[in-house]
Amino acid sequence: MFKDRIDAGIQLANKLLPFKDKEVVVLAIPRGGLPIGVIVAKTLQAPLDVALSKKIGHPFNREYAIGAVSLENSILNDISGVHKNYIAEETARIREKLKKRHQQYYKNRQPENLKDKVVIIIDDGIATGNTIRVTAELVRAQKPKKVIVAIPVAPGMAIKSLEDSPHIDKVICLQTPYDFMAVGQFYEFFNQVSDEEAIELLEESNQAS
Repeated sequence: MFKDRIDAGIQLANKLLPFKDKEVVVLAIPRGGLPIGVIVAKTLQAPLDVALSKKIGHPFNREYAIGAVSLENSILNDISGVHKNYIAEETARIREKLKKRHQQYYKNRQPENLKDKVVIIIDDGIATGNTIRVTAELVRAQKPKKVIVAIPVAPGMAIKSLEDSPHIDKVICLQTPYDFMAVGQFYEFFNQVSDEEAIELLEESNQAS
């Protein structure tokens, strides 16, 4: 159990100390990954950037991810019984949302160059791993030196799916509980992070570095 994202960020940053003084870029998944990414980036003295991707929820249970989408690619799994029109419409809707986010997050800056860097993808926890898998695939296309996924909490099956990905070199997870239902159950305080708060955290982090 973590007190909040700051507590999780401190613990995760300590676990990632071996990567300090290497050519690292910390890539946080908005929005919940930003408070953790800020702490990790500061600890490793590395630049912070965002990974813009989003899950596709099941039509009858939006919280259950059947895949994930970025601006450039998508991953689908567990789509039995899901109509292809729903997937096409959701993909288009999510990409429109991601385009708007891209304009917000990169209004005053350019994305970090990931080529030949150790890229550490951060989130506040994962349930299925789909969003991070599609993010890792996108990152790998930019030819980094290594792709590391680092999260505070996730179920064992999700960790296994990440470890099986050809786009991920290493997975670091602080807790893999058996009774996993949702990421928020492992935080005492798990508030929603707005886009405005996330953008502010990103800008402050990079001004300080």
